[in-house]
Amino acid sequence: MAMTMHVDIVSAEESIFSGTVEELYAPGEMGELGIFPRHTQLVTRLKPGEVRVKREGQSELELYFVSGGILEVQPHVVTVLADTAVRAKDLDEAAALEAKKQAEEALADKKADFDYAKAQTELAEAVAQLRTIQKIRKQGGQ
Repeated sequence: MAMTMHVDIVSAEESIFSGTVEELYAPGEMGELGIFPRHTQLVTRLKPGEVRVKREGQSELELYFVSGGILEVQPHVVTVLADTAVRAKDLDEAAALEAKKQAEEALADKKADFDYAKAQTELAEAVAQLRTIQKIRKQGGQ
């Protein structure tokens, strides 16, 4: 029997996932993090991207999209506090493409009241969503 840990993925609106897992991967600000049971304690910021979890006894990884947030790791409990969290299979590709297009247009058409940081953040989030959607397609739709 493999070692496990409890994982909670929550957003401001709802709890997206709560369960026992063998491993978790998350998009840390400085690069991807791999978390396993009894990992050293850690608190770090997350960038937009996918969080992958391997449930106890399963071979496939489940995908969740987060728009950023905080990852807290305790020896037996991991919490992902996301600004926005969505099951990857529930992502809307058309909406992500539209958001990417609008952010790119905003970056190209700079005005005096332009919020460059906001447009960059929106673009990064849309691109991360599209990458997650493409990954799901490659895996066969999960």
